[in-house]
Amino acid sequence: MSSQPYDPKLNIKRSGYTSSGFADRYDIYRPTPPTALLDLLTQLAQTKRPTLVVDLGSGTGLSTAVWADRARCAIGIEPNAEMRRRAEERNQAQNVSFHDGFAHQTGIPGGTADIVTCAQSLHWMEPASTFTEVARILRPGGVFAAYDYDWPPAMHWEIENAFLACMERVHELERQHQIEDNMQQWAKTEHLARLRASGQFRYAREILLHSTGRGTGESLVGFARTLGHVTRMLDLGFSDAELGLDRLQQITERMVGDGGLPWYFSYRIRVGVK
Repeated sequence: MSSQPYDPKLNIKRSGYTSSGFADRYDIYRPTPPTALLDLLTQLAQTKRPTLVVDLGSGTGLSTAVWADRARCAIGIEPNAEMRRRAEERNQAQNVSFHDGFAHQTGIPGGTADIVTCAQSLHWMEPASTFTEVARILRPGGVFAAYDYDWPPAMHWEIENAFLACMERVHELERQHQIEDNMQQWAKTEHLARLRASGQFRYAREILLHSTGRGTGESLVGFARTLGHVTRMLDLGFSDAELGLDRLQQITERMVGDGGLPWYFSYRIRVGVK
C-alpha cells in the first residue's frame, strides 16, 4: 500500500484498465459469479427478492447483471468510463443501471440497499471511507459482501504450473526493467480483519464457494491478459512471447484439446451484516 494520500482517479489511470480494448477483453474472459453466491446473500439479508442491490466497482457489469432476475433493482457504481461503457452496452435489463461514482461516494440514498457487493474490487478502495459509505446506504440487517476469486482456476496441474511460470516471467521482467508498481491497493488477505475492525457490522465472516466453467487455451490466456501486471506489460510493448503467454497457450491446448476442460474458480466471500 502506498503511503501517498488515496487518489482513486489516479489509481484508475495507473491500473491499465483504461487501455483500448481492455474493457471488452475483461468482459469476455472474466468469470461470472456463481448462482450460489446470490442464494447465500439473499438468505443472509432475509429477503427472497431484494429491493435494491448496489454493486461497487462494478466494472463491465458481470457482477451486477446477475441480479437482473433476482432483485427489483440493481445499480452498478463504476468510475472507469470505459468499463462502464461496456457495462451499459451489454445491459438489456430495465431494472439494472450503471452510475459514475466511487465506493466512498455512491450518491445512493441512505438506508435503501438490502445488499451491497464488491466483486474483485475492494482491494482498490480505501477501506474506512468505503465501509462508512456501505453502512450508510444499507438498511438495518442489510448485507455487505466483498468477494474475490483465486487464480488460476483449478483445471490441470500442468496447466496451473505453466500459468504460474508465466506470471513469474512477468514479474521477472518487471524487476529487470525496474518497472515499479505504484498502484494504491489493500491486501485481500486483510479484508475480513478490516471489515471486523470497522465497527460498522454486527456480524462478519468469510465463506468459500466456487464457480464452474469450461476452459480452453484461448480462454485461459484471455483471462491472463486481463490481470493488472500482464496488462501493464502489454501496454508497455512486451510481446506475448516475451511474457510467456504463447507458451501458456501451447501447453494448455496440448493438455485440453479443442473441447477444453471444466475449470473451477474458488471464491472467497467476506460478508458483513449491518
